[in-house]
Amino acid sequence: MRMKLGLTSAIGKRVLALAFVLGLAAIVAPLVQGQTFSVVHSFTGGSDGGASLAGFTIDADGNLYGTASYGGTTEYGVVFKVSNTGEETVLHDFVGGTDGANPDGRLLRDSAGNLYGTTFAGGAFGAGTVFKLTAQGKETVLYSFTGKTDGAKPYAGLIMDAVGNLYGTATAGGSNGTGTVFELTIPVKKGGRWREKVLHSFHAGTDGATPIAGVTFDATGNVYGTTSAGGIYGFGTIFKLSPSQSGWRESILHNFQNATDGAVPYAGLVFDQAGNLYGAAAEGGTGSDVGGTIFKLTPAGHGWTFSVLYSLPGWDISGTFRDVLFDASGNLYATTHCDGAYESGTVYKLTPSNGTWTYTSLYVFTGGSDGQYSFSNLVFDKQGNLYGTTNVGGANNFGVIFKIAP
Repeated sequence: MRMKLGLTSAIGKRVLALAFVLGLAAIVAPLVQGQTFSVVHSFTGGSDGGASLAGFTIDADGNLYGTASYGGTTEYGVVFKVSNTGEETVLHDFVGGTDGANPDGRLLRDSAGNLYGTTFAGGAFGAGTVFKLTAQGKETVLYSFTGKTDGAKPYAGLIMDAVGNLYGTATAGGSNGTGTVFELTIPVKKGGRWREKVLHSFHAGTDGATPIAGVTFDATGNVYGTTSAGGIYGFGTIFKLSPSQSGWRESILHNFQNATDGAVPYAGLVFDQAGNLYGAAAEGGTGSDVGGTIFKLTPAGHGWTFSVLYSLPGWDISGTFRDVLFDASGNLYATTHCDGAYESGTVYKLTPSNGTWTYTSLYVFTGGSDGQYSFSNLVFDKQGNLYGTTNVGGANNFGVIFKIAP
């Protein structure tokens, strides 16, 4: 299958050619509906990193926290902060050893200001890590993947339960080498070890394979996610893990067919207030353009009903790679990788009305100083500004941080 090269391989080749430094606004362009696009920072390469792939976590003051997969003093990536005034600070510089290398996922921030994330490589065994970064910038590796049954190469970010345990996915490793869903249990005693438990090891068969996205909870503690491959048709799955006395039981909610339903979901799942799940597939759809789909899963008795909200224009592997974002009115926002008039990606909005969804293009990247190829999550600040990243393009061809103001 085309996309199994995967996000990992395709992005990785670009990532290792990139770097990151932040500068001031490089471009300002008017958009539809009075909105304005601007480049807040243009990555230049060097000691403060490059190739920001995941987008941001934002705090109450509007400060942004992100990762750069490449660059830094030893070219293994950084964790950085951008203040609400645009000042950038590197919080941690990965050296590629036991501290980890190549952070690709979105950061998780707790109420104390600690940041949690994953690295795709590095660690004690070279198979990636889960790390914690205090508000003061001290890094602790909570777990180093061995690349065996515990998993390897985590690409996505993490979620945390009410007692502080962490949950995520590994794209490789496991009992069959095709990825895992894992839990890291918080130590009972201060200074104790975090312990990893594999909740599910994918078999590369009907249960799915190669989870690129992270996972999410429902109100009763079930875990939901996507796999980019495997399933009945080989184009990925939507899965649910339910806790039981005998362990975690997996059920498949949808098998992608690479037809009108879409294919190869790299994005994760998002709940609305009514308990419906939303996600994105990077390929497939209707018509001659197969730029992926935005889909919805609705609870129906003991099962779920799958429906496509919108088929995106574009071509194979041009679609949405990260989670969609809701606003307070129920509109959805996301980025695409490389569709649009310049085949450099877009930022778009889907608006619901009477059972249909209307597509609005918020910005089309030109591949120049405005950036190119967005693999980013999006985030709103309190003023309604929308922030994300591109991993190449910009003034120095190392990507940008962009802002869309209402």
